[in-house]
Amino acid sequence: MLLAGGSGTRFWPRSRLRLPKQLLPIAARRTMLEETAARVAPLVRPARTWVVTTGPQARAVRAVMPAAQLLVEPVARNTAAAVALAAVCVARQSPRAPMAVLPADHAIGDVAAFRRDLTLALDVAERTGALVTLGVAPTRPETGYGYIRVGDPIEGEGARVAWVRGFIEKPDRARAEALVAESNTLWNAGIFAWRADAILAALREHLPALLGPIEAAVARGGRAALVRAYRRVPAVSIDTGVLERARRVAVVRTRFAWSDVGSWAALEGLWRDGRPNAVRGRTVAIDSTGCVVDSPARLVALLGVEDLVVVDTPDALLVCHKARAQDVRLVVEALRRRRLGRYL
Repeated sequence: MLLAGGSGTRFWPRSRLRLPKQLLPIAARRTMLEETAARVAPLVRPARTWVVTTGPQARAVRAVMPAAQLLVEPVARNTAAAVALAAVCVARQSPRAPMAVLPADHAIGDVAAFRRDLTLALDVAERTGALVTLGVAPTRPETGYGYIRVGDPIEGEGARVAWVRGFIEKPDRARAEALVAESNTLWNAGIFAWRADAILAALREHLPALLGPIEAAVARGGRAALVRAYRRVPAVSIDTGVLERARRVAVVRTRFAWSDVGSWAALEGLWRDGRPNAVRGRTVAIDSTGCVVDSPARLVALLGVEDLVVVDTPDALLVCHKARAQDVRLVVEALRRRRLGRYL
């Protein structure tokens, strides 16, 4: 996750892909992180970029972003804790600095349009003090995304800026189809803009049990203080913990193509390129369609199958139906229960 702010301050988030590290090669993480950094490079100096990550990824992040300021969480506690840690650190340098939060697992088509929309969101956040999210016009009924119901336009902010009337988190198929049919519904891109003081005030109001320990740990300094704080804080997303409860949340309708690469199935649109299957690596497909295959080392043969995800690495093999790709977290939970931590 990347958080970026005005006056040259920008902040970066960790990837939200919840996969065993063997199922997500480090080269892929580096590539997406570097692409995310490049999107905001004209808007901010590298030294003003903050990256929030966890210990296992810290060395790889440092290798590809040596000029960034690195914040290493002792353990992942979802996005609210990452945002809180970043906001506290940014506010110590500039209390009213506008910040942008950008997950490092997004695919964005028109980078110039993205920069214009992000700049608009930061300007709105700085002028109004609102918490601002970017909303994408939906192109299909997607059950793995959150949705935004758009409210009244914000006076003086242009036709694409409005108040948020409500959030819907990952609906079932039938509800997703109904939401796409509505005229004032957008996908929630999970890209946010706000002033440091505004998000800290919202965290203090809605998640005081999370912000308090993190503020105290940063003030005290040292790794041990942060480790103790993270043992106490709840694991909650910034969306459900703050944005769904806050009173002043705005949305900017975006003009760029966007995809949240939050699961292996989401890579289909990036890899397919007109072919019946989305493939990276060596694959022989016979009477097989709609599959996503990542196998850089070994040959994968598909015969008479549809809509599968196959990810082959030296240490693990993932095979699942494409419709269940969002549920790979269940594999992670099962590995923990069975004490197979070496795969996490």
